[in-house]
Amino acid sequence: MSLPTPRPGLVIGYSYLWATEHRAGHEEGRKARPCAIVAARQVIEGHEIVTVVPVTHTPPADPQDAVEIPAALKAYLGLDEQRSWIVVTETNDFLWPGPDLALVSGSAPARFHYGMLPPRFFSHVREQILKAHSRRRLDRVQRTD
Repeated sequence: MSLPTPRPGLVIGYSYLWATEHRAGHEEGRKARPCAIVAARQVIEGHEIVTVVPVTHTPPADPQDAVEIPAALKAYLGLDEQRSWIVVTETNDFLWPGPDLALVSGSAPARFHYGMLPPRFFSHVREQILKAHSRRRLDRVQRTD
């Protein structure tokens, strides 16, 4: 199996570390989940720092904190039928590929990605992340491993 090229809009399997868990002293995410890459920038000789936002089934307390994924898009990506949201108020940054990439459950052949978000939907997600940043509501967790 080969690694996908990290690019904005790609949804990957990743062991996401929530900001609340990080503040409590945890260094590892509790489980792998779908996460959308929102930025990938080259830093050293072909290595990249990737920024991801998590996908969750938990509805946001504040509707501005997340973007609901339409059912048709969830089906296209191969996600389950439960309602899901992309959280726009926190991110994880890590050196690609990193040990926290996770295989997509049940994928054949085995792969690390679900697929790409459509450009228009990705633009909306990115806009919401920028709004959260301007409201000082964006928590960034720098993963070191």
